[in-house]
Amino acid sequence: MLALWFDFSCPFAYLASRRAPALGVDIDWRPMLLGGVFRGTGAGDGPMATLSPAKARHNLADMHRWAALFDIPFRMPAAHPMRTVRALRVVLGLPREAWPAAIGAIYAAYWERGDDITSDAVLAAALAAAGIDAAPALAAADTDAVKDELRRRTDEAVALGIFGAPAWVLPDRPLVWGQDRMMWVEAALAGRGPDDAGAAPHPLVAPAAVPGAEVDVYYDVASPFAYLALTQVPALAAAGARVRLVPILLGGLFRDIGQHDVPLLAFPPAKQAYVRRDMDRWARWWGVPFAMPSRFPQRTVAAQRLVLVADPARALPLAIALGRAMWAEGRDLEDEATLRAILDGVGESPALLDRTRDADVKARLAANTAAARDAGVFGVPTFVTRTVVDGLGSSADGSSGPSPVGTRLFWGQDRLELVARTLAGWDCPP
Repeated sequence: MLALWFDFSCPFAYLASRRAPALGVDIDWRPMLLGGVFRGTGAGDGPMATLSPAKARHNLADMHRWAALFDIPFRMPAAHPMRTVRALRVVLGLPREAWPAAIGAIYAAYWERGDDITSDAVLAAALAAAGIDAAPALAAADTDAVKDELRRRTDEAVALGIFGAPAWVLPDRPLVWGQDRMMWVEAALAGRGPDDAGAAPHPLVAPAAVPGAEVDVYYDVASPFAYLALTQVPALAAAGARVRLVPILLGGLFRDIGQHDVPLLAFPPAKQAYVRRDMDRWARWWGVPFAMPSRFPQRTVAAQRLVLVADPARALPLAIALGRAMWAEGRDLEDEATLRAILDGVGESPALLDRTRDADVKARLAANTAAARDAGVFGVPTFVTRTVVDGLGSSADGSSGPSPVGTRLFWGQDRLELVARTLAGWDCPP
């Protein structure tokens, strides 16, 4: 049986709840109080409380994009986040056979209609619409037994290493976090997940890009996820998109926007452990080499400048080789001999390293970093796509021509599927 740990307050858990039936297995619904999980894992009020404005905007857009992709009704309630302790206790007060319908009804009230689920009247109406008499459950929600049960389940989630929602747990397997990794859950159910020995890789397959589609790839090989993303970027180019690499200095960007220099090290321990496993899983899923370097972090300023001065035809292979050197081969990107050997390996002159000291090259990298900040970039990898929207339209003077260009920003190598779909003409929500 597949356990799905959730709280009504999480929009991504809502999306997971709507997609879960398609997995074709019985779902063991596991209510937990997300605020209690945050406190239990040392995350304070949770990650949403500390989002930068740019990251908060992206987070909201991300919810709408996944909902649109899977055709799931979604709206952000004006009162979000609502206290969900009452709703969770009501579920616990119901017979187990009523849980799926009740959970679906309460999720619909919160994330489809924006109703105030802190209200007993709203909960009763939602359950009544699902054919459930709420009166016994509302009464049971006030009992010590149900209150203790919710606390027990929340403590159990923390003990399992859960730090957020949705969290998926299969027997004798590491947990999977997020609705955006449900492909791993599905593969694991068939014995072909990224934790299974000998499972086939799934490199990115990008559909054909629409004419004129472009994508800017903001990256720094100091990030393991930027390296993983770079290994899949050739698929975007092969699909016909124009790819422009934009090397930046991640540390400089973080300083500009007030972000922690190494976000991973600011996570609570449970999330740190999960993210490290996540890197390994993505590498196995895509079939690329990966190994956490013994020396981390490293200064990558010279490596980033090298891509700026390389032959444009070799820029992407060079960026991938630099990332692989650090994140798969355990090499030191601060060592000049290492950098010269990497240049030679991709057909560039090792003497190119000398140009990274030129003032104009230094200025270009600084300008790229400033441009990233101005574009709303808050981490790497970030992809900014530009596509023609709605085929042909009319220009201001009435003549026929391309319609306005749509620009979309995506953060994270785990959003490459959305990037590829957008370059192929998907009408991605802004």
